[in-house]
Amino acid sequence: MLSRFKTAARILLKGESQKKSRNPVPPITEEEVAEVKQFFPREKFFIFGHARSGTTLLMRLLRLHPEVHCNYQAHFFTRPPTLKSLVDSPAAEEWLTRKSNRWNHGRDLSPLVLRAAADFIMERDAARVGKRIVGDKSPSSAIHAQAVKEARAIYPDAKIIYIVRDGRDVLVSERFRNFVEESKYLTAEDKQIIEALKKDSAQFTNGTRSIFTETFIRRVAKRWADDVSEIDAAARELYAENYRSLRYEDLLAKPVEEINKLWQFLNVQNAGDSLQAEIQAEMNSNPDEVWQAERNEGIASFLPKGQAGNWRNLFAAKDRSVFNEVAGEALAKRGYEK
Repeated sequence: MLSRFKTAARILLKGESQKKSRNPVPPITEEEVAEVKQFFPREKFFIFGHARSGTTLLMRLLRLHPEVHCNYQAHFFTRPPTLKSLVDSPAAEEWLTRKSNRWNHGRDLSPLVLRAAADFIMERDAARVGKRIVGDKSPSSAIHAQAVKEARAIYPDAKIIYIVRDGRDVLVSERFRNFVEESKYLTAEDKQIIEALKKDSAQFTNGTRSIFTETFIRRVAKRWADDVSEIDAAARELYAENYRSLRYEDLLAKPVEEINKLWQFLNVQNAGDSLQAEIQAEMNSNPDEVWQAERNEGIASFLPKGQAGNWRNLFAAKDRSVFNEVAGEALAKRGYEK
């Protein structure tokens, strides 16, 4: 009785105490997936890949098929705040689980809310273009395996495609995008490198000087290695036969073959002659190159866009050593080094 009086007095004086965090959002059940599909029947897929790894090219190629639509950068699971943030509060949990809410049938409605929100966003777009399979491509550079785990909790029936690019080319591409955009994260040393590059680019291709700082190499190399290792392992475990990975370099070398494999994976027919011609035409187009040239031609023109092996012309001996120290194991596992 004394404890009850104390609790009542505290509530009277200070108000009811607020819960600081919510319980984990439960995964969606098979029965709930079946129910959701009555309203949102299109098959779903998600393209993951570290930034600057060819996710945009892959998206553009996959959606050439008359049955496949894909759009980009929803970041449902790949960059905070993720989809889960819609219900990730004690107040949302209390609302979606309270016993007087007869719509929830005694279960947390959170996974259904998340699934319905993402389904509507994607299917609305797919319906406009009349396609029955729809996906999102969002770079997965930030939270690695957690992205796959969050996707599995809401989309256990989806398919996952992961594209990998040589981490050294990722490093080069990311560096030049930051230069072209004049990123707010550039340091004083970075800005000095940009000015030197504008005055005499030759010193950066003959091993005399590096376009990188060691800090930049270590940060991006670790992030790339973590992404490659964690996402692949998590997706193989959680999605099994509903997971496919490919290398960006293979996509460049044999685009029709690689895209046909992925279309088969998505359960649509292979490309006929007309689609093969569209694939080749798309491969010859590079909107990002055009955008970078418009943004900063002086810097953008220094680097051939979208090619494999650019790093060989730009890595100084120290750059190779530092990158291998941080990410050499991941390079070897993906066949980029022995």
